[in-house]
Amino acid sequence: MPHALMELFPTSLRHVLEQVPDHTMDTLEEIRIRENRPLEISYGSRFSFVRSDGTLTDDYREAYVPGREDCRALLERVTNHSIYAVEEELRRGYVTVAGGHRIGLAGRTVLDNGIVSHLRDIAGFNVRMARARIGFGAQVLPGLLDFKSKTIRHTLIISPPQQGKTTLIRDLARCLSSGEWHHSAAQGWGGRKVGIIDERSEIAASEKGVPTFDLGPRCDVLDACPKAEGIMMMVRSLSPEIIVVDEIGRPEDAAALNEAIHAGVRVLATAHAADLSDVFARPVLAKLASEGVFGAYVLLNRAAGKVEHRVVLAEDAAVEASRRYRPAIGAAPRDAPWGQAIQSSNSVAPLPALVTVKARPMPAIRSPNEQISSGGGADHA
Repeated sequence: MPHALMELFPTSLRHVLEQVPDHTMDTLEEIRIRENRPLEISYGSRFSFVRSDGTLTDDYREAYVPGREDCRALLERVTNHSIYAVEEELRRGYVTVAGGHRIGLAGRTVLDNGIVSHLRDIAGFNVRMARARIGFGAQVLPGLLDFKSKTIRHTLIISPPQQGKTTLIRDLARCLSSGEWHHSAAQGWGGRKVGIIDERSEIAASEKGVPTFDLGPRCDVLDACPKAEGIMMMVRSLSPEIIVVDEIGRPEDAAALNEAIHAGVRVLATAHAADLSDVFARPVLAKLASEGVFGAYVLLNRAAGKVEHRVVLAEDAAVEASRRYRPAIGAAPRDAPWGQAIQSSNSVAPLPALVTVKARPMPAIRSPNEQISSGGGADHA
């Protein structure tokens, strides 16, 4: 865990977390702190409770229990001792801290004319780790290329939460900005001007306007800017060739994306969805998809220590979405046995005999620090 993030925790919590085994901390994804309830962490495709000596347990009754003072002190550190300074973030239910780490908040909502104005009595925190994985996008990018235009197709990356969308889109932005196309037919294309609208400060993790993650040499970032407004600002003033935006889904997002596309800008976006059926079931995404906005979809899946992805081109997406079954993508908890996830998805209804999906099978997403073998597709935590 980065030292600056560890320093956010009050002394009692820091003492517990510092004793967690190194191999667990290396794959740490979430720390869940709930007042008067057991301390929990998520790492790889597993979760465990944490004892007061830093050892892990599956029995929540043995875990360290953060108290009110722990949570109060953590909230003060996260908000830099000024809740009013992060009032907008509290309204949205999270605060992003230095390094791009997002801290989700749970508590009592305060309404103003039926709309959430802010949170109070905050007693739950979900600290989500942000990590750059250089090379993460290398196996995905070749399937997204538009060889005629020498750039990428308009692309939507979809998965349920905590599957790696932001990590993938960050590395794809770096590849596009650097001209690392990872395809022999794209040699000599050069890098593209990439514009990132980083509404939650997670993609670039900018500090005083300067990205702390490597996004390549030809990248501009609008930090903490609403997506719809940022897309139009980017098109008008920074002449991007590719716009990168995370978690679209509102009508104003769709309108801005359409404006960018008709201005000759390519779009790389993410959205929460379990599979293509969900994309076509969500009104905003369905409208974009039915209008043929996206030329390719990337589906991410994590289960039982495995991470996989595949590319579905636009002409095959509607066919797949119309099937009367739920694909394995997002169909089972991440810690479910892999075989069980596949079996459960296929047991709903058989595949239509005459329908095939031409999507190129994609290898597993692997950490750049791991040795890649010629077979298999598993990424074990």
